[in-house]
Parts: sequence; C-alpha cells; structure tokens
Amino acid sequence: MKHIVVAGAGKIGVTIADLLAATGDYRVTLADRIVGPRSASSAITPAEVDVTDPTRLRALLKGSYAVLSAVPFNLTGDIAKAARDTGTHYLDLTEDVATTRRVKELAADADTAFIPQCGLAPGFITLAAYDLIRRFDVLHDVRMRVGALPKFPSNALKYNLTWSTDGLINEYCEPCEAIVDGERREMPSLEEREEFALDGVTYEAFNTSGGLGSLCDTLDGKVRNLNYRTIRYPGHAAIMKVLLNDLRLRDRRDLLKNILENALPATMQDVVIVFVTVSGLRDGKLVQETYASKIYSREIGGVMRSAIQITTAAGITGVLDLLATGKIRDRGFVRQEDIDLSLFLANRFGRLYAAS
Repeated sequence: MKHIVVAGAGKIGVTIADLLAATGDYRVTLADRIVGPRSASSAITPAEVDVTDPTRLRALLKGSYAVLSAVPFNLTGDIAKAARDTGTHYLDLTEDVATTRRVKELAADADTAFIPQCGLAPGFITLAAYDLIRRFDVLHDVRMRVGALPKFPSNALKYNLTWSTDGLINEYCEPCEAIVDGERREMPSLEEREEFALDGVTYEAFNTSGGLGSLCDTLDGKVRNLNYRTIRYPGHAAIMKVLLNDLRLRDRRDLLKNILENALPATMQDVVIVFVTVSGLRDGKLVQETYASKIYSREIGGVMRSAIQITTAAGITGVLDLLATGKIRDRGFVRQEDIDLSLFLANRFGRLYAAS
C-alpha cells in the first residue's frame, strides 16, 4: 500500500483524499495548517502542518510515495522543493505559469516524477486536445475552452464560487500565453471575448491565464493558432473588467477576494464544460474535429460532490494511478500531453469524466 500525502484540506483536497482512501490501495495523509473533520473517510490520517515550514514539510514527506498539492498556487512551489529534497513523486493542480516553470527546474535530473497541472484546465483539457492533435498531419488551429458554471445562475455575474478564489483571481489578472499566426505571444486576460452555443445554451469565452499548460512549448512552430479561453455565461467578463480595471481591484487582490467570498455563495449544483476544436490537414484535406463534454455534480461514495470537485480530483488521482501502475514515465518532468487520453479514461478515476 503506497503512502500518499495530500497537501491542502480544502474542498478539492478532501475529495482527492476520499477518492484515494476509498480504493484501499493507498494510505492517505491529509495535511494542512488546520484539517478538521472535513473528510468522509476514517481511513485518512490528518496532519496539521504548515507547508511553509520546510523542516516539518520534509519530515511529513519523508518515506511517502507521492505528494499531491492542492494548496493555493503561491504555496505549491514549497511543496515541490520538499518533494525534490525527499525523493517523493510530485503532482499538483496549479494553473500558475511561474509556478510550473519552477517545478520544471526542480524536475531536472530528478529520480522521481514531477507532474504539474493535473487538474481540469490545465490538465484534462490538455489530454483531450492532444488526442485530437495527434490525428492531424498539419495543424492549423487549436482552440481549448473550459468552464465551471452554476447550473442555475442567479446574480449579475451569473457565477457562483466553485473552486479556489485565489486561483480564480490569478487567472483573471495574469497574462495569457498563446500562439497567433505562428508566433508565441502574451495576451491580456479577459480579452478576445467570443460567444458560442452548446446544446442550445449561449456562452461567452475569454482569455484567462494558465489553461494551456505546456502546450505553447510543445506546439511552438507546429501550429498556426493556439489559445485557451474560460467559459462563462454572457455578461460575466464585462463586470469583472469593471472590478479589476475601473475599480483597480487587480491591485488589491485581498479585498477582491473578500468581496467575492462574501457576495457570491458557493454551490454544489454546477456543470463543467470541456470544449476543444482542432483543425488542419489530414491526407491533404482540410478537416476539423471537436471534443465536447459536460460533467455535472453527483453523489460519489455517499457524498454529494460538485462537478469541479469531481473533475479536478479525478484529474490528479487518475494521473497518480497511472504513475503508480507504471503506465507513465516515473522520473523527471512529465507533461500532461505525455499522458494518453484513452489510458486516462480507462482508469477508475478517469472514468469519472464520463459525461453525466
């Protein structure tokens, strides 16, 4: 039985720990500054550890098979460093570009695997996109769209808090990587808004940071256009621009976080949308292929889970399972596009991505 440390006892971290413990194949320690009785499983050992304390963190990881980071993006680099020091496999959920670059540096010549961006976007969206990309002889355009939305929007933002507020604000503020007409660029977040319809519902999508993962590196010189945009209901981007730009709350992120968390209720009634379109040449003909899926909240293991909890936790636990069973590389920096979509979807955790 492999010992796994899950760092971060928020909604996502608890879901990850519960999924792993329920298999009986993993011994799980759930670590945070304050853990509390948040887990559904008595098979999980709580550990009150401040991840910014390197001595205690290294002691926690020593002898464990892997650490799964579900802490805010600004803390996950400390966990990656401790994993390198203790020879522990490392997986995270970060969408932060700078953090991932740091993880890649730590992975150089490592004897263990460093696998960042194992959540939804980046994460599963990369697997879905790269599965389509492999089918083309010449790539033209790769468009990746993901959204975690309330099923029943009831406020002007048409949004409820479904995951990390810090991560949400970060992706709305930081520059976005893209490839435009064959050239790598940094694009402003919240821009290049578009509208599209799926199953009769109209959505908007706009630039946000981090969703491409390492695909800009992988596809540099191989694609005409590559971009990632977050899906929301129409009207959301305009209000966020007022908050971030006109009221200058991008410079006061703690205040914006406080406003959002006290004004927008959380919800378990959500839907995750994954929408990827790839076009290019195959056998000399211009072809387009699309992957589209909706995942809804549902009960798992006797506990109601939101769609964002399911998809994010399934992403990182599925990759861990593939690592533990020898189906992906077990040392150095492992990109999401190195993971085969069919292998992932056949996995017991990956199957949770089946449309519901």
